[in-house]
Amino acid sequence: MLLDTCALLWLAHQRENFSEEILKKMDEIPVLYVSAISAFEISLKYNQGKLILPAQPIDWFKTIVDHHYISIVDLNVDICIKATQLPQIHKDPCDRFIIATAMLYSIPVITGDEKFKEYGVQVVL
Repeated sequence: MLLDTCALLWLAHQRENFSEEILKKMDEIPVLYVSAISAFEISLKYNQGKLILPAQPIDWFKTIVDHHYISIVDLNVDICIKATQLPQIHKDPCDRFIIATAMLYSIPVITGDEKFKEYGVQVVL
């Protein structure tokens, strides 16, 4: 499963946003993923003063990823191109990268964003 940026933040600081069923699924799956674009989005919001973290974004991100054994999906040419080819349902470019990643790798996304479903990706939450 692929965490969107909000889901990563919830996993780190607001686990109560997940049902017990979702938490159990995350514990049982062999690999939990996050897109590298989430590091960009978190750092951007932190630098704009829209997000408060207990550490600098780079340290926070690495700590959370290591602590939860999350694998990072790097952006590549295929993901970048796919994100530009998606219908304009979702305007957030970071989410478009996450959607493209989910589509290309056939990975369900853990998100509370209903727009993800409109792209035909499997949504968990």
